[in-house]
Amino acid sequence: MTTPELLRTVAKLRPPFLEDLATSDIREILSAAKQLRFLPNSVVTNQGHPATRLYMVISGSARSFYLTQGGQKLQVYSFPPGEMFGGMALVARDSEYVVSTEVVKDSHMLVWDRARMREFVVRYPKLLDNALSIAADYLNMMIATQVALSCHTARQRLADVLVNLASGVGRRVGGGIELMVRNEDLATAANITPFTVSRLINEWQRTGIVAKSRGKVLLPSPERLLLQDV
Repeated sequence: MTTPELLRTVAKLRPPFLEDLATSDIREILSAAKQLRFLPNSVVTNQGHPATRLYMVISGSARSFYLTQGGQKLQVYSFPPGEMFGGMALVARDSEYVVSTEVVKDSHMLVWDRARMREFVVRYPKLLDNALSIAADYLNMMIATQVALSCHTARQRLADVLVNLASGVGRRVGGGIELMVRNEDLATAANITPFTVSRLINEWQRTGIVAKSRGKVLLPSPERLLLQDV
């Protein structure tokens, strides 16, 4: 993919990491990236290995996971096109990846070497601001996950995840609070299946408690979820 083609593709994806940067700056950052293809089930980053590269999904998808000492594989987060992972490569000191990341679907990614991206972070401080915002979203998702796991039923866990995300990373719009979140991420956070998430969201949508569209959930009044007999 040529740089102009890549620039058009990235403009459609609107990656949070490149938000509010000038087109000329984005072009320079993109031109420094390698374009690599990864097959399904490929492990791209390994937990505990040196964080030497930063990745952005252009097509396909990936997900991170954490391996416990007992060998249990815990799913952490999903990365659709436009999202980055391997953020520990942005840290000033030499660091290790906290989690592993594997490819779910045949994927194309942009890959930056740590040293080159560190140069961009110094030159364009907005990149660091965006990275911190992304990290804050991850933290809010982890908090929502922990709170949800303290509840008992699937309904309670999903309701609690949505309410906590609304207060942490929700964006206030005309009809309420909007969350940029997918069923897969909600399922991971609430420790339930994507099918259960879809069923409960559809049920709540029929009663007007939520409104669902592709990759988004609108909560007209988050408190209604807690007031229901969930």
